[in-house]
Amino acid sequence: MENVSSVERGRSAANRFAAFAWAVLVVNIAVILWGAYVRATGSGAGCGSHWPLCNGEVIPRSPRAETLIEFTHRATSGLALLLVVALFFWARRIYPRGRIVRRAATASLIFMLAEALIGAGLVLFELVAHDRSLARALSLAAHLVNTFLLLAAMALTAWWAQVDGEFRWLYNRIVAAILAVGLVGMILVGMSGAVAALGDTLFPADSLREGLLQDVSPAAHFLVRLRVLHPLLAVSIGVYLLFVAGALAFWRKERSVRRLARAVLSLLAIQIGAGVINLILLAPVWLQLVHLLLADLLWVTLVLLSASALTRVGDRPQLDARSRP
Repeated sequence: MENVSSVERGRSAANRFAAFAWAVLVVNIAVILWGAYVRATGSGAGCGSHWPLCNGEVIPRSPRAETLIEFTHRATSGLALLLVVALFFWARRIYPRGRIVRRAATASLIFMLAEALIGAGLVLFELVAHDRSLARALSLAAHLVNTFLLLAAMALTAWWAQVDGEFRWLYNRIVAAILAVGLVGMILVGMSGAVAALGDTLFPADSLREGLLQDVSPAAHFLVRLRVLHPLLAVSIGVYLLFVAGALAFWRKERSVRRLARAVLSLLAIQIGAGVINLILLAPVWLQLVHLLLADLLWVTLVLLSASALTRVGDRPQLDARSRP
């Protein structure tokens, strides 16, 4: 009876941890969307070149709208950091050394700290607001890569924590290579999307025709000329992922793999439609945020599909806090 009770307590602790991990993921996606709103509204310099203070103050007095937008982003980012720190220590509290959930939580903290450093660098080097430099474009692309890795680590932390069993990797090199291409492709699409969104913000067009002419003009700024890469990459990788997810949904018998594959197919269809509408409507801010939200959800779902397709669930080992280092 004592062993059964101990197992039940361990499962209850794991379920609570999983719920918290999912909540942390949701909070971070919200913070990411607000960060995109900061960029889209040109509010990145709302706190000046000061960090972590805002215009040299802890709490800005008589702030402008841009300052409120940027300060809100910093405050929510700080909250998100604290939540990830709590996730890290909680994972160490209930999972023994070597467990994959604990490793994913550690990766979440590492990428979260990197996220904060990249954001600070953008502010301190004044790569915000109306800056049109190559350094800003590269920094935003790097920011996107780290953001995707952060979301992947947090999603895997929650996913692996909620399953009643330990994971064992399936060493299917062909499936792993196919999924790796899709994941790398999604990262490239995201990077091109970040640069395209920056170009749309800094060089808005009055009509679809004017925007297309800007894209092919040799005299246009490099941020404008790079915009065409995003739809080309999005369509190419989108078609690839349609085949991959469709094949997994058809051939694999595991319920989780089929469910996630169907979710990827649905999100792909919605995202492609949102991208077309975004192009036609000349990228309004609200639609940019919807487009980014769909991209984040698609990325997280694809990561979970890859993890589910490449792992097998075995028996859950007992969780016992006394065995922690």
